[in-house]
Amino acid sequence: MNIGELLDRSAISLRVSAATKRKALAVIAEIAARSFHLDAGVVLEALAEREAAGSTGVGHGVAVPHARLEGLERMRGVFVRIEHPVDFDSVDDQPVDLMFALFAPKNAGAEHLRALARVSRLLRQGELRQQLRKAQTADVVHALLVQEASARPSAA
Repeated sequence: MNIGELLDRSAISLRVSAATKRKALAVIAEIAARSFHLDAGVVLEALAEREAAGSTGVGHGVAVPHARLEGLERMRGVFVRIEHPVDFDSVDDQPVDLMFALFAPKNAGAEHLRALARVSRLLRQGELRQQLRKAQTADVVHALLVQEASARPSAA
């Protein structure tokens, strides 16, 4: 799974204002709805349902929310940077400011899990997280993620 195929520049937002986890997920749902021609309410409900099963806050200010959705033909991603980090019940109890949401077709199999693992590994890199926090444009964020993912080929 190529990060460039997964994440469109139009699905990157760097100045997100959200005071709570639910509001951050709602922003992601709106971006996904607009970018992938889905219903924002359905997307938010799927994300919230997944979060109810356990937080997708993976630590170091990063969350990787994900859901399977009707109406998607392939894996898609949304990246947001939150201006003021929000409590996300993360594994390290740190608030989240970087979110890379993954959306898979309802019937997706192992591809969904491979993409999730790949994004999680990518965002474990401290230097990349710093660069993502400093990036000023969606183009820069996209380039950083694609370049770093290309430099570290997937194990799959």
